[in-house]
Amino acid sequence: MRPVTALVLCAALASTSLLTGCGKGTTGSAASPAATCASAAPVDDPSGRTWDNVRVVTGECGPSGAPSTGFEVTNTEREALTFTITLTLVNGFGEAMGSTTRTVEAVKPGQTVRRPLDTEEGPGSARGRRARITKVRTVPADEAPAAAGACPASGVRVTTDRGDAAMGLRVVGIHLENCGTTGYRLDGYPALQLLDENRKPVTGVNVLHGTDKISSGIGGDAAPRPVTLAPGEFAYADLAWRNTTTDGDPVNVPYARVTAKPGAAPVTVTPELDLGTTGRLGVGPWTKAGSE
Repeated sequence: MRPVTALVLCAALASTSLLTGCGKGTTGSAASPAATCASAAPVDDPSGRTWDNVRVVTGECGPSGAPSTGFEVTNTEREALTFTITLTLVNGFGEAMGSTTRTVEAVKPGQTVRRPLDTEEGPGSARGRRARITKVRTVPADEAPAAAGACPASGVRVTTDRGDAAMGLRVVGIHLENCGTTGYRLDGYPALQLLDENRKPVTGVNVLHGTDKISSGIGGDAAPRPVTLAPGEFAYADLAWRNTTTDGDPVNVPYARVTAKPGAAPVTVTPELDLGTTGRLGVGPWTKAGSE
């Protein structure tokens, strides 16, 4: 795995132990006034519950003293970051029992934020759970997709879906919601900048207009036409590729910087493009949802 210098994350493992600082940011983050914490300490981790310099720690804390497994993120970069952490939950035998994803928004440079891994059952509901870090993604906070219920200053929310795969063909949708108060006009294709795991530009990939350049029948092969979204309406654009691998090194693109139209604020999403060695990505035009 690559070094993840921007993150330190912990998942408390023992059923009777608690995570240091869960629910409390050490520098200006929101916290429950009832939370109390003891110092954290690293523990042996023979089962691979690490992500490079991400390590497992245990301690004691929790709202009103309730036991809880949790995690910790530390931003060591020079800009505010939004972290998305995927964890696999395991039982006492190390068997996977499911997965969960947590997002920690706008962590400031030098800031540490600790959160419990509680479920909807409330404080202490994660007692006895164990967790393995499966994936960590970080994007600049001012380019992160807006959380549900929050409309950014741009008036639009840009996200991606989980996609679909069949016999080496991959399709992922980029979705744009007009969450503002006025109409929003689109015309053409979203502009994409592909980024590697270090959020550096990926070269050698041809971004093609039209998904028919990849496969027919996907639905993103129509000519672009103007789209005007009223408040509350949606548009989408499909990404299509094949993950065929022949000679050479396969190309994986976890991040894509999406600009909906010229002059729009970019949004960095995580479509997880496994492009193989094909060097091609098809992009469909913006289409109003429900207009097919």
